[in-house]
Amino acid sequence: MKQLHTCASPARLVVMVSGAGSNMQALLEASADPAFGAQIVAVGADREGTRGLEIAESAGIPTFVEKLGAYPNREEWDGALAVKVGEFSPDLVVLAGFLKLVGPQVLTAFPGRVINTHNALLPAFPGVHGPADALAHGVKISGATLFIVDPGMDTGAILAQVTCPVFDDDDEASLLDRIKTVEREQLVSVVGAMSRQGWWMEGRKAGLC
Repeated sequence: MKQLHTCASPARLVVMVSGAGSNMQALLEASADPAFGAQIVAVGADREGTRGLEIAESAGIPTFVEKLGAYPNREEWDGALAVKVGEFSPDLVVLAGFLKLVGPQVLTAFPGRVINTHNALLPAFPGVHGPADALAHGVKISGATLFIVDPGMDTGAILAQVTCPVFDDDDEASLLDRIKTVEREQLVSVVGAMSRQGWWMEGRKAGLC
């Protein structure tokens, strides 16, 4: 049976970052248009001093930091993160370059509403070295995947995928730059559509309404 999800209007986004926040910035710029259908209500991070937090603060968006090392174990960190994110009543939690695996307490608090973007065409090349692994395997096409997060590493139901070519003279940096371009475009497009139209899940499958 399909599980249907809808959002408030505009949808409330909590975006989680670990670094420069380029994907978050793309969502922020898109949300300036009311027709996009979503607004970023908070930006969180797992470390202090990231560029992503600076961008959010400059835009007047509330920010927060939950460091894994501030808690005695991952379970307590996950619980604290679920509480903090919940304070902003999000319709969607967007992991945009967030380099920590969220756990069962976050996923239970926001079932089917935590999404992540990955710089490879899943299920191939999961983990933090997707572009390098793709190059090592000699693939001719790479890209990015947007998926609904589950307890595994990059194993959730796939919402959307976008491709880009791999050239013979590519190194990891050049391929990653090309992937990032299409990844940002896909993230903005799909998050906007999810916010306006809703989405569905059925077993291993997911899509836009």
